[in-house]
Amino acid sequence: LAMAMAVLLPPASARRSQDLHCGACRALVDELEWEIAQVDPRKTIQMGSFRINPDGSQSVVEVPYARSEAHLTELLERVCEKMKEYGEKVDPSTHRRSYVRVISHDGTKMDLSGVKIDGDVASSLKFACESIAEEYEDELIEFLSHEADNVKDRLCSKRTDLCDHALHIPHDEL
Repeated sequence: LAMAMAVLLPPASARRSQDLHCGACRALVDELEWEIAQVDPRKTIQMGSFRINPDGSQSVVEVPYARSEAHLTELLERVCEKMKEYGEKVDPSTHRRSYVRVISHDGTKMDLSGVKIDGDVASSLKFACESIAEEYEDELIEFLSHEADNVKDRLCSKRTDLCDHALHIPHDEL
């Protein structure tokens, strides 16, 4: 029986790592979506070629800045710093770890019961976030450049398999 359990259940450290990477992916998407929402929707950026065509025209178009590749690339460079605003919560029945904000964006008081706030947790989450942002930069930009539903599930579960165990995690909003 012990042998069957060892084969069927992943070691706690592997599950902890899977929970960490899934949590980092979900937190990364939450943070990126929140940052995008903070940009004035009227703000635009010029894209295209600045060369003059033979007919005297230019191939320049204005696109919304919030979801532009330039803005998303800039966000990806600094968004993982926000992981220090997260803590770890362990589900008492499944022992699965999830990561929740411990500092709200708007300053409202948050329920932190059962949340472990720890420098090691924050640095592990930040490192996992940076790895994901680097490895999946193209996918993140692709998904976030268009307004889409369920980016967290589509990116973290279906596209990357970082959360293949976590399709049942509730859709928490920031």
